[in-house]
Amino acid sequence: MSIYSEADAKAILDKVIKLSKADECTATLDGSIAGNIRYALNAVSTSGIISDAELGVQVAFGKRVGTATINEFDDASLEKVVRRAEELARLAPENPEFVPAIGKQKYGASTTWFEKTAAITPEYRAGVAGDSIGPSKQAKCIAAGFLSDSARFSAIANSNGNFAYQTSTNVDFTCTVRTEDGTGSGWVARNLADVGQFDAKSEIKIAVQKATASKDAKALEPGKYTVIMEPAASAGLISFMMFGFDARQADEGRSFLSKKGGGNKLGEKLYDERVTIYADPADPVAGVLPWDNEGLPRERTPVITKGKVDYLQYSRYWAKLKEKKAIGQPGNLIMVGGDKSTMDLVKSTKKGILVTRTWYIRMVDPQTVLLTGLTRDGTFYIENGEIKYPIKNFRFNESPVIMLNNIEEIGKPVRVGDDESPFVMMIPPLKIRDFTFTSLSDAV
Repeated sequence: MSIYSEADAKAILDKVIKLSKADECTATLDGSIAGNIRYALNAVSTSGIISDAELGVQVAFGKRVGTATINEFDDASLEKVVRRAEELARLAPENPEFVPAIGKQKYGASTTWFEKTAAITPEYRAGVAGDSIGPSKQAKCIAAGFLSDSARFSAIANSNGNFAYQTSTNVDFTCTVRTEDGTGSGWVARNLADVGQFDAKSEIKIAVQKATASKDAKALEPGKYTVIMEPAASAGLISFMMFGFDARQADEGRSFLSKKGGGNKLGEKLYDERVTIYADPADPVAGVLPWDNEGLPRERTPVITKGKVDYLQYSRYWAKLKEKKAIGQPGNLIMVGGDKSTMDLVKSTKKGILVTRTWYIRMVDPQTVLLTGLTRDGTFYIENGEIKYPIKNFRFNESPVIMLNNIEEIGKPVRVGDDESPFVMMIPPLKIRDFTFTSLSDAV
C-alpha cells in the first residue's frame, strides 16, 4: 500500500527530522496508487496498476544545500537518505539565493479526495474502454484512448515545526476517434477529481460525431478569422501566458509584463475588461492542495481582475529582496465566464471557425507571448449560426494577450486538464475576433 495515514506519514517524517544533524531539514513524503488502461485500433493494448511512495530530504549547512530521495522507509534506509543529503550539502557550493526553511504554517481546507475515484477497479477501466470502442465500431470509426486514475497522499515537514498532510484523487480521460479512411478525426478529454461526474458513453459521442463530421475537409485561406475556441483549445495558450507572471522575470525585463525602463506592469490593464482570472485552492470543482512546492499556503488570489494584472509570483528570495510578501504559487486557474455552451456561441456567429483543440504549442516571442501551434481533431466553418462543413487544419501565430483583448463572448467554464500545464484549469469557451491563422496543415 502506498497511501499512508496521516499518523504513519508524520511518524516517518519526524524520524527524518530527528536524524538530521544539519542546520535545517525539510522532508516530503508522497505516495500513490495509480491505475490505467490504454486502447488503440479498437482494442485494449495495455493496462496496469502502479503503487509507489517516495521520500525526499533536503538539508542545509549554512547556505550549502543537499537533496536525496529514497523509496524505502525502514530505519536504516531513513538514516541512509539523511546522511546522503548531508554529504551532498557539505560538497555543494554556497547558494547566494538561499532562503531558510519556512516556519510553522496554517493551511486552509480544500476538497481533493473522492471515494468513488479511489475505489476505481480494473473492471471499471475496462468498461470505459468498452464504452469508447463500441460506439466507434458502430460508426465505422477507430478509437484510441487512455484512462488514468490515481489516489495519492502528500505530506511535508521541516525542522522549524511545520507539518501538513492531505489526500487527493484524479482522473484523466482522453480519446481520439478516426474514420476508417483516416480523413476524419474527433477528440474528447476530461479531467476531474470525482469520477462520479464522468460518463464515458456520453463523452465518446462527441468524439465520434466530430470524427464523422470532419471527413472531406475543405481548404480555407489562412488569415484572420472569428473563432470559437473550445475550452481545451484556449487552455494551452492561457497556461503558456501564465509563465510570464513571474515577478523576477518581469523586473529583469524578460517578460511581457516587463515595463520599459525597469519595473513591471502589476496593476496595469492589459486585457478586455471582461477577463477575470483567479486562483482558489478551495474551489469545489478544481480544488488543489492548500500548499505549494515550498510549503507556502495557497490563498484565493486574484490574477487578472476586469482586465487588470493583479498578481505576480514572487519566489521567497525575490520577495525578500523586493520587500514583498511571498504567497503559495497557485495550483489552479479559474476564468470567470457566463452560462453559454460552445454551441450557443456558434449560434450567435455569422461567420467563423470552430476549433476543437490546439496542440504542439511553442513560444515564438516571450516579450509578447507570441505562440505558434496547430489546430486538430475537428475544425469547422461556421456560417449564420450553423456548422456548415469541416475545414483543413491551420497553423496559428497568436498571442494570448491579444486573444484576450479580442473577446466577443465568453461561455461557461469547464474543468480542463493540460499535460504541459502546472495548473488545474477552469476555462470557458471563447468567441475571439481576428485570430491569426498563418498556413494550412494537411494533418487531421
